[in-house]
Formats: sequence, C-alpha cells, structure tokens
Amino acid sequence: MNYSICVSGAAAGKTVDGARDLAERVGAAIAKSGHTITTGATVGLSFYAAKAAKDAGGTSIGFSPANSLREHMHKYRLPIGVYDFVNFTGMQYVGRDVHLVQSSDAVITVGGRFGSLHEFTTAFEMGRPCGILVGSGGTADLIPELLERIKERPKGHIIIDENPENLVKKVVAFLDEEFADIDTEDYINQWFLKASKGSHTG
Repeated sequence: MNYSICVSGAAAGKTVDGARDLAERVGAAIAKSGHTITTGATVGLSFYAAKAAKDAGGTSIGFSPANSLREHMHKYRLPIGVYDFVNFTGMQYVGRDVHLVQSSDAVITVGGRFGSLHEFTTAFEMGRPCGILVGSGGTADLIPELLERIKERPKGHIIIDENPENLVKKVVAFLDEEFADIDTEDYINQWFLKASKGSHTG
C-alpha cells in the first residue's frame, strides 16, 4: 500500500526555525518508506518537509487554498517546485485544511500554530491516525496536554514520539494494520474487473 501522509506545521513563527530539521527528517522518512507526502502547499515547516521528501526521491502532493496557479502564486504567495501535483481546491485556508486531511491517510503534526491545530482537530474528528512530534514546539507540544485536559476519547489513533524517523515508522505500522484487510492479492490483481465480467448492464 502507498499511503498519503500529511505533514502539518507552522508557516511562520518560532517553530519554523526551531523545528526545520525535524520537519525535513519527517519528510525524508516518509519518502524513504515508500509513501506520499501531502501538505497544504504552503511555506514553513510543511514546505521543508515536502522538499526533503522530493530530495529523497519521494512523491509530494500539495493542497492549495487557491483556485488556480496564478492565484496560488500571486494572491496567496505560496511556493511551487517541490510538488508533483498541486490540487487547487479554491476553498481558502479553512476549506483547504479539511480537504487536505480528508485526502490523507494520516496526519503528522510538527511544531505548528492555530492552522496546524485546525488540521489536527479535523483529523481527530474524522478518525484519522494522528502522529505528534513532541519536542518540535508550538501546537505539537501542546496537543498531549490538550488531550489530557479534555479527556475525550479520539475516534482515531494518537501516536506520540520525539524522534521523526520512529514516528513515521509507527504511523506506517498502524496504517499497515488498519488496511491489512484490503492489502491482498485480489485487490492488487483488480478483483473488481473480474467480478464485473458478464454482469455489466451498461
């Protein structure tokens, strides 16, 4: 299985400088594990993660708040060049976040501010597995305390680690278990085509 793993992090602020190396290690680890990185096609930590994934030979998909390349570059002033594909959602930032999380199999939070908190809570409510890189500052370091204070049982799975490579390994291992029932030869060999033979009604 090739998973789409979202890296969420601050576009600006203290954690961008403090956690840049950690974000790059997360992005590289996703690529080296054979999976696709998804981000908000923005600057800061998610950009560094996406660039590191590309540099490591991986695939990078960006979800832009803009409705076109021109708007992406000139209105939002967001980067290009580190993405194999950009989905121009036209949903502005809040809608973009929801679409990004919905289109990803898991979300990893590195550093972050309120935007990253929104992506985390969206993933939390959707039941997506959430990786939290503690020690990266900002939102990532506040989430464990927030979970403890609220004491709400997540619909998904929360994975916490301070090592980028270990965190990615744990997220991938969880996804392997979660999708074990569909990672079979029947699916790989296009069972749906075999099942439709003679039953197509047009």
